[in-house]
Amino acid sequence: MDVTLHLAQDPEADELLGRSALAALTGMLLDQQVPMEWAFKGPRTIADRLGADELDAHDIAARDPESFAALLSEKPAVHRYPGSMAGRIQQLCQYLVEHYDGDAEALWKDAGTGKELLKRLEELPGFGKQKAQIFLALLGKQLGVRPTGWREAAGAYGEAGSFRSVADITGPDSLTKVRAHKQEMKAAAKAAKETRTAKTVKTVKTAEK
Repeated sequence: MDVTLHLAQDPEADELLGRSALAALTGMLLDQQVPMEWAFKGPRTIADRLGADELDAHDIAARDPESFAALLSEKPAVHRYPGSMAGRIQQLCQYLVEHYDGDAEALWKDAGTGKELLKRLEELPGFGKQKAQIFLALLGKQLGVRPTGWREAAGAYGEAGSFRSVADITGPDSLTKVRAHKQEMKAAAKAAKETRTAKTVKTVKTAEK
C-alpha cells in the first residue's frame, strides 16, 4: 500500500493510513461513536505513543492489556471509549497474527472475488457486515484492491459517485457530503422510529377501549 488518503484530514495520520494495511483496518475499527477524523487519526497517535513509525500486529497482540489500554487513554484519548477499543484492537491484531502471520494486507492479496474478501473482513473481530462492506468499498475505490465483484459485495457503499461512507472521502468537500448523508440517514431512522412508536401507542389505546 502506498496511496494518499484523506480520512483523518491530518497529513501525518493520512500518510500512515495510505501505506499501512493494519493502520487502515485499525482506523476502520475505531470508526464508531466518534467523528470520522478522530477515528482515523487514532492509528498515528497509537504509533507515536508506541515510539514506532507504524503499527505492528505482533507487537500489539503481545502487549499487556492494561498497559495498552492506558496508552490509548492518555490525553487526548484515542477514542471516546479507549479501554474497550484497546481490547478490540488487540483482538484484531491477535486474529491477524493467528490467521495471517500478522500481515494485514494478506487479507486481500489473494482474494479471488469480492464475496470472498467480504467474508474474510466479516470474520475480523469488531467487523460486522456494514463495517466490512464499507472497508471493502474503501479498498476498491481508493486502494486499488478490486477483485471480481467487489462493488456488488460492498453493496450500496460500492456504488460509483455516491457519498455514503469513508470510502468516498477524498478531501474536505467529500467529507462534508458524506457527513450530510449520515445526518439524513439518522433523521430518517429517527422519523421511522417515531412513526412505529406512534402506531404502537395507537394500537394499545384501541385495544384498551
